[in-house]
Amino acid sequence: MAKLYFYYASMNAGKSTTLLQADFNYRERGMATMLWTAALDHRSDEQAIESRIGLGADAHRYAADTDLWARVTAAHKVEPLACVLIDEAQFLSEAQVWQLARLADEANIPVLCYGLRTDFQGELFPGSKVLLGIADSLVELKAVCHCGRKSTMNLRVDADGAAVRHGAQTEIGGNDRYVALCRKHFTEAMGR
Repeated sequence: MAKLYFYYASMNAGKSTTLLQADFNYRERGMATMLWTAALDHRSDEQAIESRIGLGADAHRYAADTDLWARVTAAHKVEPLACVLIDEAQFLSEAQVWQLARLADEANIPVLCYGLRTDFQGELFPGSKVLLGIADSLVELKAVCHCGRKSTMNLRVDADGAAVRHGAQTEIGGNDRYVALCRKHFTEAMGR
């Protein structure tokens, strides 16, 4: 029976790299996969999913209104899919997470989701909230804070490196905008 997986971590934990490795493993064995990433992440022009260490692959892009059930099952009829892999899963809507669960439950296609658990204020993202609640398997990937502890938080910083305490939940950026920290250092930086 297929499962819905959620691999979560802070920034710089290798989520996209792990996704691309899983995709490679399926494809190396001659199995078809389907990759998805958030349409709002436009950091990469040539490849839809790109890791910080330089690996990349083309992927479909989902927006808030994308019907993942319909799109994946249509593709599955053309070429049977061994797995669906979702990058930036924190940006999924609640309905989309339930569509992915349905793919595992009814279409018997394993779905591997990779994303952040919390935003720059320590709040759950909508997609992550539902995935944490209903995924069959939760896997935490590890990143390291500058102090050596496990990073679990994502601190948004301004151009001078100072903590940003307010703003929209979603602001796309990399190492120039976010720093992965342990809870202790995140709390200190946020003045809590």
